[in-house]
Amino acid sequence: MHAITDWLAGLSGPVVYAVVAALVFCEDALFFGFVLPGETAVVLGGVLASQHHVSVYWLALAVVLAAIAGDSVGYEVGHHFGPRILATRPLRRHQDRIADAQALIRRRGPAAVFLGRFIAFFRAMMPALAGASHMRYRTFLLFNALGGLVWGVGFSLLGYFAGSAYTRVEHTVGRALALVLAAVVVAVLVAWHLRRRTYRGSGDSDHSAGGVHDGS
Repeated sequence: MHAITDWLAGLSGPVVYAVVAALVFCEDALFFGFVLPGETAVVLGGVLASQHHVSVYWLALAVVLAAIAGDSVGYEVGHHFGPRILATRPLRRHQDRIADAQALIRRRGPAAVFLGRFIAFFRAMMPALAGASHMRYRTFLLFNALGGLVWGVGFSLLGYFAGSAYTRVEHTVGRALALVLAAVVVAVLVAWHLRRRTYRGSGDSDHSAGGVHDGS
């Protein structure tokens, strides 16, 4: 994960927005979330914003728009090709979770679109399942936009504040570690000095005692 962050940090600001937005879009439109969850890309973008590589405001806007657009494409894919999409080989091993998502749509209706935005697997599948269930697009768009707004802004800020906190902690820990090491070095030097003085004092005492004895 650190390698991905370093790679993104090496890109220019507009390219970072485009890469994060593309990952979010593909997760919803093409089920790309099975490879890299969109929220991971958003959080990484937020971390870069905390390091001043990009603006957290433009990042959040790009993420929200990509989430809404990706969900809309996913809805159309499900609306036109729903049964065939669900029968494809990559999705066959996820039939239990797909059934759970379909049950959530039946129980919660449009609210499932909003709730599904915050669950990784459901986020990738919910738009297509909503389309396959012939939910009205106007209703879908409303709840999709609300979910995309809360999710996009929330995870952008999560990455931003997490990155800022990590930087502060890293700086504080670095200073504290330096102070601890300095204290250990000083303590070792003091102990060595005291031990040396004690040893030399003991040697002088033995020599004096030996001299008095010989004289007698």
